[in-house]
Amino acid sequence: MSSFQFSHQAPHCASIQGIATSVQRRVYFYAVPDAGHQSGTTEKETGMAKRFVISDMDGVIYRGKTMIPGAADFVKRMLESKTPFLFLTNNSEQTPIDLKRKLDALGIAGLSEANFITSAMATAEFLKSQRPGGSVFVIGGAGLTNALYNAGFSINETNPDYVVVGKTKNYSFDLIKKASRLISGGARFIATNPDVVDPTEDGLEPACGSLLAPIELATGRKPYVVGKPNSLMMLIARKQIGAHASETIMIGDRMDTDIVGGLEAGMTTCLVLSGVTTREMIDTFPYRPDHIYDNIGEIRPELIE
Repeated sequence: MSSFQFSHQAPHCASIQGIATSVQRRVYFYAVPDAGHQSGTTEKETGMAKRFVISDMDGVIYRGKTMIPGAADFVKRMLESKTPFLFLTNNSEQTPIDLKRKLDALGIAGLSEANFITSAMATAEFLKSQRPGGSVFVIGGAGLTNALYNAGFSINETNPDYVVVGKTKNYSFDLIKKASRLISGGARFIATNPDVVDPTEDGLEPACGSLLAPIELATGRKPYVVGKPNSLMMLIARKQIGAHASETIMIGDRMDTDIVGGLEAGMTTCLVLSGVTTREMIDTFPYRPDHIYDNIGEIRPELIE
């Protein structure tokens, strides 16, 4: 049985072999709307005080290079109260050290690389559990390439075991053509995450899901997606901080990744409206978050401590 052990000095994570097939059979939970789902509802009324926090980053902590109101105070509160918490991001472009330095530059200090798990790290370790020492053709940033290299994979542009796609600003017709031919020739199609857009200070920009679309159309194949809302990634995060699902809060800005991923994992979910999902969009989904806030700074300490 293979075990998850992230690079970047992250703590040892529990074994996941055997989960890879089961996570593809998802169970969706449909929460019944009630007064507790309105913004500003006090958490004491729910009796759902928790001890572990998992939070998204883009659209929750920052938009591009701009800090979201209340984010710095929220993280400071987590550190001061010694609440076990983790940033779980579908961002595959950056490494944990990149993310730590970004938060340092924004004025959030006191974090370590072990406070971050990216979809690139989860993808690399998932593939390592499936085919140790395999080969990959990569469309993605340095965070993805480094994670795959650290997991023991070699780059192969001729006959790789996998074609792995993550978000990158260096996308071209030649890459689409190369990936499509390799997948049609037998390479397995893997994606770091399904996000179609990412929030920035200038508005939304195309993300990994948008880059997947032309390859899917050209090959007729759908990728296996490792990142949120895949319950595999949620399990990795929970094991990293030693949390039970019933004791864990998932904070995110997207109904289709953060919130449904948390619901499926049995966590309490907090949707913040500072990123992709707007209040008007919530009712278009067949499930609802447990709590809704304008931003992460509105989350009351009673919910966590």
